[in-house]
Amino acid sequence: MPLKQLKSSKIFMPQQKRYKKKLIFTVTNDLNYDQRMIRICSSLQKAEYDVMLVGRKLKNSLPLSQKPFEQKRIFCLFEKGKAFYIEYNIRLFFWLLFQKLDLICAIDLDTIVPCYLTSIVRRKKRVYDAHELFCEMKEVVTRPKIYKLWKFIERHTVPKFKNGYTVNHPIRQIFKDDYGVNYEVIMNVPPLAQVSEPAKTEQFIIYQGAVNEGRSFETLIPAFKWINCPFYIYGDGNSFEECKRLIVENDLHEKVFLKGKLLPNELKAITPKAVLGITLFENNGLSNYYSLGNRFFDYIHAGIPQLCVNYPAYKKIDDEYHVAVLIDDLSPQSIANSVNVLLADEPLQKQMQDNCLQAKQVYNWQNEEKKLLDFYNKIFSD
Repeated sequence: MPLKQLKSSKIFMPQQKRYKKKLIFTVTNDLNYDQRMIRICSSLQKAEYDVMLVGRKLKNSLPLSQKPFEQKRIFCLFEKGKAFYIEYNIRLFFWLLFQKLDLICAIDLDTIVPCYLTSIVRRKKRVYDAHELFCEMKEVVTRPKIYKLWKFIERHTVPKFKNGYTVNHPIRQIFKDDYGVNYEVIMNVPPLAQVSEPAKTEQFIIYQGAVNEGRSFETLIPAFKWINCPFYIYGDGNSFEECKRLIVENDLHEKVFLKGKLLPNELKAITPKAVLGITLFENNGLSNYYSLGNRFFDYIHAGIPQLCVNYPAYKKIDDEYHVAVLIDDLSPQSIANSVNVLLADEPLQKQMQDNCLQAKQVYNWQNEEKKLLDFYNKIFSD
């Protein structure tokens, strides 16, 4: 080729593909129903991270719902108890050892050991996502040997996770006081979306979320002997069989209904049709007392009032917007009285519905997402 022609020719180089940081998040639940992790992983994938969420596969697990991020489920022979946790953590550790990753995030204490060991062996970044005070849950704190084991794990791992976040300021302060870690606060709130007020063709009260110990079902279900309104429970958990027993024992099979778990989009369509939501936790451990449950915000975004425990994180938000009736006494009679007063006061219901519209403009995932992305961007810029 003549020199003049060579100088004028454009040389096209193949464009190099930008490397995306690989983030792996680990949980012990079935991935289809974890709205919090679906939000977090979707936001990070959208921000051009390469994200994978790892959980468990049960014998009756439905096929995975399609998501913008990668998903992996690990099958275990055991499905509950100590045998499950031991088996799952061993399987997770050896699986993680051979995965491409730049950062690993342990969701709560039950996956922290394999994440910590993997990060040490492979010299990778690690993050702790503390959705709650794990050792203070009723099913842990009321069992001395189990509590001692999990507390040992917490004391020997959490201080080594300098990067982390949790769901509210009281829990953040406890981690700072106990372990010297300065975690971010990223609330577990739904995305802001337009919700048209549905026609309430049927009056019912709703509970959605984990049907676990410590959610006051022992007093909540009997309260419906004095409440003239159906109660629908959407969810599953370690108290599901106990709830069945309570329904039979109190002869409430025509008033209290166990609906099982629904996929997030299905539940989102049902919640706004309820007249009232329930957010109750027994005060039998700091995890419940300092909780800020997903359902509290789900009801706000659905535009329905709720009956809620008078604990610090809930009171702070209710003082700002008055979206709930807060109660201290969780006896059946107290619950029934509070529910009946609200059901009879339609102007108060309407005022709370309007207040929910204001509250969700502040407490929404679009606002929390910014803090999440800043958190991860900062880790990789250091």
